[in-house]
Amino acid sequence: MKKLMNILTLAMMAFVMTSLTSCDDDEYIARTLEGTWKGDMYVSTYWNDRYYDAAYTEICFLRDPYTYASGEGYWVDYYDNYYWGGRDYVADYIHWVVNNGVIRIYFKDKYGRIYDDDFVDIYDYRLNDDYFTGSIYVNDERRDFRLYHVSSPNWNSYYFGYDDYYYDDYYYSNENGIGMMRAPKAQASDEKPKRVFRDKNAE
Repeated sequence: MKKLMNILTLAMMAFVMTSLTSCDDDEYIARTLEGTWKGDMYVSTYWNDRYYDAAYTEICFLRDPYTYASGEGYWVDYYDNYYWGGRDYVADYIHWVVNNGVIRIYFKDKYGRIYDDDFVDIYDYRLNDDYFTGSIYVNDERRDFRLYHVSSPNWNSYYFGYDDYYYDDYYYSNENGIGMMRAPKAQASDEKPKRVFRDKNAE
């Protein structure tokens, strides 16, 4: 009986040590991840029956000081010559969590609500203070990425989420202080731009 108790005690200690190590690893990953990263996530936007390939992406991870291995942030995909309501980007708020080394990123609407079914997982990655490379998994499909650490832009100057993307030429020009320069616009009836991760070489 005593031998059995010793075995159970050792098993419990091993489990606790493994759990603590995992938590420490997740916190270290979260600390290293904190900041803004820029590069190619091989993202496209599907909008009005067409795919538009992003030129590059910026992702900002802001760590929650009370949870250690999770936080909020921003995800912005930039496009060349494609506009949604006069904008050449699609921006979303995000919530992210590191769990057993896997980085899960949830996309949020402009009111901060999390879309439980709209997320990506990142694992098989390499991360240091300068570079973040690896694989992103969406719906069991894998896409590789490569990002590098950059300074954060002024996130307050961005429009986040979807609000029908309707701006007429006059409103957009005056709102942005650029006189009467004509800006591309999307009609209120247009669908919401949808971020997709796809194999662009398969077309």
